[in-house]
Amino acid sequence: MKHGPIALIDENMPVVTLAPSDAVYEKIVSNIEQVKARSGIVIALTTEGNNDLDGKVDHVIPVPRSGAFVAPILLAVPLQLLAYHIALLRGCDVDQPRNLAKSGTVE
Repeated sequence: MKHGPIALIDENMPVVTLAPSDAVYEKIVSNIEQVKARSGIVIALTTEGNNDLDGKVDHVIPVPRSGAFVAPILLAVPLQLLAYHIALLRGCDVDQPRNLAKSGTVE
């Protein structure tokens, strides 16, 4: 956030944050506060039952509480669904993305 991306944030810039209750949670909250100070729109994925972000973010997507090794998987699923639905809203062909080419050869 410190070099570059923070300069892009304004009232039209949505920022998706991953904020599970873990060891770096306070640093993520600090980044959220920086985004909000620049009027950015914050969508936060956080641990279910965490009400600490209420009033600090625009939208919360709760993710079930889990161990450190399972959390990335649980966070990935809603991100994939978010990307899918945004692509549909934008009218993108989700089955044939632009500039996608197979890396293998066909015999």
